[in-house]
Amino acid sequence: MYRDHTVAVVVPAYNEAGFVGAVIDQLPTFVDRAYLVDDGSTDETWTEIGEHAETRNATHQGTFDDLVVPIRHNENRGVGGAIKTGYLRARDDEIELTAVMGGDGQMPPDLLEKILKPVVDGRAGYAKGNRLINAETRDMPRFRYVGNNILSYLTKVASGYWGVSDPQNGFTAIAREALERLDLDELYEDYGFSNELLVRLNAANVRVAEVPHPPVYGEEESHIQYTR
Repeated sequence: MYRDHTVAVVVPAYNEAGFVGAVIDQLPTFVDRAYLVDDGSTDETWTEIGEHAETRNATHQGTFDDLVVPIRHNENRGVGGAIKTGYLRARDDEIELTAVMGGDGQMPPDLLEKILKPVVDGRAGYAKGNRLINAETRDMPRFRYVGNNILSYLTKVASGYWGVSDPQNGFTAIAREALERLDLDELYEDYGFSNELLVRLNAANVRVAEVPHPPVYGEEESHIQYTR
């Protein structure tokens, strides 16, 4: 638990063999449950999830018997579909705080507490990372920086959250009360998920907080097609 709140982490993973295992291994000890959603991967992602889940679950002691819950989609639904699956499980398990971390290692687990804090403090029902207001944005590949800024402006117009940017940042945390206000089944399932989610949150009168953090890139490959 984090400050007397149960915490879940949804980890969407599509062809993240070689990365997702480290994400599981590095989950902070205050996490009560992690939903590892293999979104129809065609590599060894599912096997890697199973092996690392077994290791973490063998030593886990907490609110739930198992820390890691492996979930597999029979076909690829998109990152939004994977997050929706995790959100639904967290809601059913009555988790108080649900975070999202990518399966590619771009979201350092040691920053999770920083993402959770605005929600626990009651300043927001939804918190998200922002890589565009940090000095280290120079480390972001140029096409990603330009693409993110364009999508930021369009999302401001669509959502009404004029103070929010970096909408494609998937490092997030949401309170159970905010999650229950959303019709999860209606949300877009591909990379537009994070953008539509902001629109729906504003319609539900949910306050949003942003948490600056530096971009982290390694050998992983982005599946986003900006032209699409």
